Amino acid sequence: MKKIAISVFFLTVFSLNAQAALQSKEIKYTVGENEFTGYLAFDDAVSGKRPGVLVVHEWWGHNDYARERAEMLAKLGYTAFALDMYGTGKLAKHPEDAQKFMQAAVGQLPVAEKRFKAAYDILAKQKTVDVKNIAAIGYCMGGGIVMHMARTGVVEMKGVVSFHGSFAVATQTPSQPGQGKGKVLAFTGAADPFVPIESVQAFVKSMTEAGVDYELKSYPGVQHSFTVPTATEKGKKFKLPLVYDKAADQNSWRRTQSFFKTIFK
Repeated sequence: MKKIAISVFFLTVFSLNAQAALQSKEIKYTVGENEFTGYLAFDDAVSGKRPGVLVVHEWWGHNDYARERAEMLAKLGYTAFALDMYGTGKLAKHPEDAQKFMQAAVGQLPVAEKRFKAAYDILAKQKTVDVKNIAAIGYCMGGGIVMHMARTGVVEMKGVVSFHGSFAVATQTPSQPGQGKGKVLAFTGAADPFVPIESVQAFVKSMTEAGVDYELKSYPGVQHSFTVPTATEKGKKFKLPLVYDKAADQNSWRRTQSFFKTIFK
């Protein structure tokens, strides 16, 4: 097995204004021979160590949306790290590119696991992070990845949250009873053609067999990428069932905050 090499470079640190408490920085690191760029955000007004949360992006790649979610988590008092599953500069502008990038990242799950583990190690080493309280959230492809990590116990996490996540990614490998670590909260759209009922049933079966403590919330009439404000525009442009739903977005975020308050004790 090739050893994972991680080197961290702090590129930028900035405040939103002179009095702002929110701090953010890019972190470049390597996994194998490939370079990746993540984004760390935390509130320096919060004293001491606090829970850490990984953010795993959609199939488009590590974009501004993933960073915005990291900043939202930072404002809630957590240290968040939006990781990179594709590699520095690999940001898809077309679904065909996104599909290729995603296949390279999750087509072989050991590759995805190494990349996730490398980002986990970076987050865990931050001086603002309580290593005993780490979780992850993911969107679309990222949702499938975080559910897979929880189900297989690749790393120690208190829980994960999936938003319109790929259950197909989450259930690629056979379940192993007792292997799962942490709770799973999954949000999906009942009208999402990317997540058919068969996929939902496979998810329920897989989580149950693995002995994972999970909760599934399905929103009636809601389609894919419902938490992403730019989803509707992209859906029309590429003729894909991507539709932002403000109610589902806000409800899932409120539930996520309650979920974190429960698991981070």
